[in-house]
Amino acid sequence: MTSILVVDDSAVDRRLVGELLERKFECSVQYAVNGVEAMARLKDLSPDLVVTDLTMPEMNGLELVSSVRKHFPEIPVILMTAYGTETLSIEALEKGAASYVPKSRLADKLPDTAKEVLTLAKADRCHAKLITCLDETRFVFTLDNDPALVDPLVDLVQQMVSGMGLVDFAGRLQVGVAVKEAVLNAIFHGNLEITKEQVQEVEHELIQEGDLSLVERRAAEEPYRHRRVYVEIDLTPSEARFLIRDDGNGFDLSQVPDLNEPGALEPVGRRGLSLIQTFMDEVLYNEKGNEVRLVKRAMQGVRT
Repeated sequence: MTSILVVDDSAVDRRLVGELLERKFECSVQYAVNGVEAMARLKDLSPDLVVTDLTMPEMNGLELVSSVRKHFPEIPVILMTAYGTETLSIEALEKGAASYVPKSRLADKLPDTAKEVLTLAKADRCHAKLITCLDETRFVFTLDNDPALVDPLVDLVQQMVSGMGLVDFAGRLQVGVAVKEAVLNAIFHGNLEITKEQVQEVEHELIQEGDLSLVERRAAEEPYRHRRVYVEIDLTPSEARFLIRDDGNGFDLSQVPDLNEPGALEPVGRRGLSLIQTFMDEVLYNEKGNEVRLVKRAMQGVRT
C-alpha cells in the first residue's frame, strides 16, 4: 500500500489533508508536526511521498524540501501553501519539490497531483537497470506542430536522464519542465506565431463540437502548415544536451528575462523562458532566436 507522510503544524489541516488523500485512493497516511519531526521519521517510515505545508516552526516547507532532497532523494515532496505566487512555486521546484498545490485548491488538485507524482516515481522500473548501463545515447526528432507529441517526448527525456543517473527525482522533473517549455515555445510562438495576446483572446471562448482550436486552425494555414520542430538530444553520464529549433521567424532576444530583475518569474514576465533558465545549467539562443541549446550537467553523487 502507498505510504504518505503529511507534515503540517496545524492538527486540523493535517487531518483534513490525510482524510482527503485516503478518500481518493488507497494509501496509509502518517503525520509530522514540522520539518524536524518529519526528517526524524523518514528513515523508519520510508514513505512513498511527503506532502508538507510551507509555513511551520523550526523547519519550514522549503527547508524540508531541500533536506529531503539531500538525504532521501528518492522520496518526492509536494508543497502546500496558503500564500502562493509564481516565484514561490518556482523556488519550490528549484529546491527539489515534485509539485506545488495552493491550499485553496487542495480538494480538486492534491489527490490528482499526488497520483501523478507517485506514478512518475514508479514509472519504467522494469527498464531502469538496463538504462543505467548506457554510456551514451542520441535522439533526433522532426516534430509536426502537434502539442500531443510533447508529453511523450518529455516522458522519454525524463526516463533517460534519470535512468542514466544524470539527475535525482527532482532534477528529472526540472529537466522535463525546461524541455517542455522550449518545445512548446517552438510550436506555438515559433512556427505558429501565436502571441500571448491571441491566446488570451480565445481562452474564454466556448468551443462548439466540430470547431477547431486556435492551434489547429493556424497549423492548417500557410505559411505555418509546413513548418517543423527539430529536437536533438545527446546524453552521456556527465551531461545532457538539447538542441531545439523551429522554422519560424525567431524572436527578439531582448525578451529573454533577466532572472535578477523583479517580476521575472511572475505571469507578467516571460515565465516559460524564466523556467528554462532556472532549471538548466546553460541556455544559448542563436542570433535569429529560432534555436536554443540547453545543457544540464550531472549532479554529483547521483549515479551509482
